[in-house]
Amino acid sequence: MKHYKAYIATLLTACTLGITSCSDELMKDMNTDPSKVTTIDPNAQLTMAELQTYGDLDMVNQYRNYIYGFTQHLMGCWNTSNYAGRHTLDNSQMMLMWVDIYTKSLKNVIDAMYRTQDDPEQVNIHSVLRIYRVYLMSILTDIYGDIPYSEAGLGYLEGIDTPKFDTQEDIYNDFFVELTEAGRALSVTGDDVTGDVIYNGDMNKWKKLANSLRMRFAMRISKVNPQKAQQEFESALQDNGGIFESSADDALIQYMDIAFSFAGDAYQDYRGNALMILFYGNDPKNNQTYICSTLYNQMNDTGDPRTHRIARFYFDDLMSTTNPDGRVDITDEILAEHPELVQPCEPGAFWYDPWPQGYTSPMLEELALTNPAITSTFLDTECCPKLATNFLESSHPGVVMTYAETRFLLAEAILNGWNVSGNVSDLYTEGVRASMNLLSDHYGCEPVTDEEFDTFIQANGVGVTETLQRKNINVQAWLLHFLNPNEAWANQRRSGYPELKSPAEYGFSQFLVNGQEIPTRLCYPTQEASYNSVHFNEAVERMGGTDSWNAHVWWDVD
Repeated sequence: MKHYKAYIATLLTACTLGITSCSDELMKDMNTDPSKVTTIDPNAQLTMAELQTYGDLDMVNQYRNYIYGFTQHLMGCWNTSNYAGRHTLDNSQMMLMWVDIYTKSLKNVIDAMYRTQDDPEQVNIHSVLRIYRVYLMSILTDIYGDIPYSEAGLGYLEGIDTPKFDTQEDIYNDFFVELTEAGRALSVTGDDVTGDVIYNGDMNKWKKLANSLRMRFAMRISKVNPQKAQQEFESALQDNGGIFESSADDALIQYMDIAFSFAGDAYQDYRGNALMILFYGNDPKNNQTYICSTLYNQMNDTGDPRTHRIARFYFDDLMSTTNPDGRVDITDEILAEHPELVQPCEPGAFWYDPWPQGYTSPMLEELALTNPAITSTFLDTECCPKLATNFLESSHPGVVMTYAETRFLLAEAILNGWNVSGNVSDLYTEGVRASMNLLSDHYGCEPVTDEEFDTFIQANGVGVTETLQRKNINVQAWLLHFLNPNEAWANQRRSGYPELKSPAEYGFSQFLVNGQEIPTRLCYPTQEASYNSVHFNEAVERMGGTDSWNAHVWWDVD
């Protein structure tokens, strides 16, 4: 990708504004520190912000610890079950997304926006930065609620060290303004955007992304402000540039194949998809990625061809902490000989909770004849399905938004009575097909054949009643967003589908540390109460006087 490696080399040296530079120029002014950069190419700052979205190991750890457990896609590994599954409120973990996005991604984006806003020669890069700022801010506000928005990132630029917390309603209203103006300002004849690792500087696709994000955010507010939601959704469809027309328009952050470790520079090396590295884990047992029973049963019970493309069964005793090559795939044996022993981890459970029954494996008995490292051929916890090995590649892309999502949004918009062309069944079918293709096109899954798809869709169509259609559309969106965890959680809270049960209903009530109900937001970093107390207290008062993770964000009205 154009200039990609050059920008990465620059940014790994000068990771955020104002740190060491490699300049060889002699000092010209005794009052100037030659080791500090004064400006950075805004294209390089865009690269940094895009890559950090899934490349920051600290940041995406919040997905594993909390969000994947709240969506019930994953459960069983120590991190997910301890924090999300047992409702353990730990501010040092909940603050990760807040701290890293504000101090790294948004710091670069807002600085670059500020320096390009009045330059007619940099309209495209400025507009792309505006769009990406909205996207980053949407992650934060959907997780925390009211957040610093209009004054965020202006400490150095304007001396605003204690930014106000804007209401989520005001933030969303501004999202529509920003996306509309930025999308319209983009021009194929304007300046080249050379630091873009999503679309490689294709302005037509950025226009489509701006409009498609407007659709997403319009649907997000459809229950709390249905009139504005309809207005913004329909406007996005009619606006210059259009919306996603095929999977070729998918907004995917491109990453590299990186040898990743869980220490040292790995936390600052954003070239690889760190979410995939966390999927691998750093312990063959405790931190492997176990599939939650909610996800597994939804797929398995409906005959979804993705079931065992996503969830597999492995003997991992031979696998190292840095390489999955030693894995033994026992999926076919278990499904053929012992399907009754399959035990996906329930919400609130660890991988050994309760200890699976197990069986003696003929496959391992045969392997043990030539491999003395296999000391036991009895399998028990191996009956808990895990994420398939093909997902554990750092070169896999990070998902911002997909064509499949737009199909589901359009289908639901029709149910809302909005002025949208097409019909619900066709849009739903197109969305499901595109969701399945995403896995084979970008994540190493075997393609779903037309025969498999036709069999599935005939048995699992969108339904007849409006309630059933709405449910099926959003359950399929939940399946699609497995690789876009923030959107999975936001859309599940907004739509109410799938209807998730608390771990208390699975028998783990006595183990839940901070409340019985599934949390609906994450708490603010405790340091905000000290460093920005006036505005922090205002935001807390607006949610009832307590910074509770059971409070609902503005658009979550159910």
